[in-house]
Amino acid sequence: MAQMNLTPFEDLLDEFYGKAGSPRRDELEKNVEDALHAYRIGEAIKAARKRENLTQEELGERMGIRKSQVSRIENGKNMTFATIEKAFKALGAKTATIDFGKFGKIALW
Repeated sequence: MAQMNLTPFEDLLDEFYGKAGSPRRDELEKNVEDALHAYRIGEAIKAARKRENLTQEELGERMGIRKSQVSRIENGKNMTFATIEKAFKALGAKTATIDFGKFGKIALW
């Protein structure tokens, strides 16, 4: 059987996006991090919707948007602060805060 030559992922990143710390690589890593944050928020909204036994259509009605928009939000797309706020308020969240670590917590609503 022939031996496979495998290339470490880090080497591929270096080749196609530059070494860690280069502008192109930093931009890629920021975009990946932003996408992960949006995905996690979307998953939190989906989990809260399911705990409330709501369909995407029902949540959309509460938010004043279409079911397809709820689907995009739950998939981390079209994510704005206003949309996140509207979703969590529609799910019954009375308050929300962001913890900025050493800078303290800020009440969002």
